[in-house]
Amino acid sequence: MKIKPIKCNADYDAASTAIDSLMGAAPDTPEGDELEVLVTLVEAYEAERWPIEAPDPISAIEHFMEAHGLRQRDFAALIGSQPRASEVLNRRRPLTLSMIRALSSKWNLPADVLVREYDLTKAPAA
Repeated sequence: MKIKPIKCNADYDAASTAIDSLMGAAPDTPEGDELEVLVTLVEAYEAERWPIEAPDPISAIEHFMEAHGLRQRDFAALIGSQPRASEVLNRRRPLTLSMIRALSSKWNLPADVLVREYDLTKAPAA
């Protein structure tokens, strides 16, 4: 296959078919090099055509907690109190800089995701 830029769905389909036929090619061979270049082109096309936005901070925290078997009490221990953890996770209180620093350093969550703006839910009327 002659390698060319992916500009449309037909090019994408052709590159995907070529990748399927080259799967298992040994590295540092002409076939392996072709596979590597095609995968790079397809990834670039997919990233441009179907971008995936980073999650909002609370969604990122919830996903991390679920993936690592953590509970709200673990989050509370990290940020200082159970009521504050509940307010943050229920989107009634924003993350503070100290919370972001703790989440970034202790749980290795990317600070650039944690500092993103997100909507807070209004607290119910008392």
